[in-house]
Amino acid sequence: MNFNNVHFETSAASLADCPPGSLAEAAFAGRSNAGKSSAINAITGHSRLARISKTPGRTQLINFFAISDHRYLVDLPGYGYAKVPMAVKNKWQFELEQYLRRREALVGLILLSDIRHPLKEFDEMMIAWSQQAELPIHILLTKSDKLKRGAAQNTLLAVRKLLEDRAGATVQLFSSVSNNGLEEARSILKSWLYRDPSDDNEEPKPD
Repeated sequence: MNFNNVHFETSAASLADCPPGSLAEAAFAGRSNAGKSSAINAITGHSRLARISKTPGRTQLINFFAISDHRYLVDLPGYGYAKVPMAVKNKWQFELEQYLRRREALVGLILLSDIRHPLKEFDEMMIAWSQQAELPIHILLTKSDKLKRGAAQNTLLAVRKLLEDRAGATVQLFSSVSNNGLEEARSILKSWLYRDPSDDNEEPKPD
């Protein structure tokens, strides 16, 4: 899997507009200021693949980036700081929920949370939803370069402790500036997008 070959394919305003025939999708979600676009660009090695705006919340569509073989990275609408009418926010939230609940190709959720303000209300909501859907969720504590190493590790350990009873939830440090955690995030995505479904039915090996 070569992340450098990832390219933008299409944007969807609703679930019905999502590309057909998808085999696997890993979706990126997070508050509007969590550094979602920067993370996608760092992971794929493309500085302008996902649009970075000085105004958080500009991403209003579900954006699909093709990897290969009908597999995608999906950039979900940011949530939080967008200065738009409430009716527009409500539509974003509705379409986001429809995608998360009904998109059969969705295999995992990357949740981005600013390490300086981890696990806000939206983050908790996404974690709870992933538990209900039995969908793996991997949290990137973004902007880790903003903290000293000791403080960043302390935050990581604190979040790990909070996630101890959340099956399928994992967390790591990440920085799109220093590339801290880049390979770990890529490894998680590869394991999701190219997982062999037969592994779910594999019989335990005898001792």
